[in-house]
Amino acid sequence: MTGLLGTAYRDLSDLLSALTDEEGWQPTGCAGWTPVDLGFHLLGDARRALVALATPAAEPADTDAVSYWTAWRPPSAGDDEQLWSTRIAASTQGGLAAVAERYAETAAAVVVSAGRVGAADRVRTQGRVLTVADLLSTLVVEAAVHHLDLVAHLDRPGPADEPLAEVRRVLEGLAGGPLPPRWDDVTAARRGTGRERLDASDRMGLGPVAARFPLFG
Repeated sequence: MTGLLGTAYRDLSDLLSALTDEEGWQPTGCAGWTPVDLGFHLLGDARRALVALATPAAEPADTDAVSYWTAWRPPSAGDDEQLWSTRIAASTQGGLAAVAERYAETAAAVVVSAGRVGAADRVRTQGRVLTVADLLSTLVVEAAVHHLDLVAHLDRPGPADEPLAEVRRVLEGLAGGPLPPRWDDVTAARRGTGRERLDASDRMGLGPVAARFPLFG
């Protein structure tokens, strides 16, 4: 899983570093956020990962790579305030280049730190305990989904196949079975997280499972 995280984080770092100033003000797949805002959010996630990897837990794991996402539902009352606060904080970071540089160095440190602990070791994050392998899966999923968000309105490469496959694996775990075979992994990621709406044929094919969508937001 460390190699998979390295791929996801490297691709995100390369993307953020390659974006022009003009692209930094374009919309993303996260409504109301530009790449600067989303990059700052991703920087915060990488910093949280560093803390988690250095926070061992003695208790048994109470969360895994799939159940972790049951807490992250579509936006609800009060979320707009959090989105707005992220925009304000991001605006003080010195622009896209500064955010991209900090993200690159932090993401690289996360990958190194992940390689120094055991996959079965337990760590704590956000009040939950999970194995390092499961933590790294959550980080890969977050990175891949937000990579898709970053390129939603840009002519830039999306995430690699392997991180997208991990997103699909987690979504299928949440759904309790396979997603429609006609969906490629990008479609599965976007529809499974509510970034694209299900159409009538999707709902027919999914049956009762359609009521669970989006599987996480």
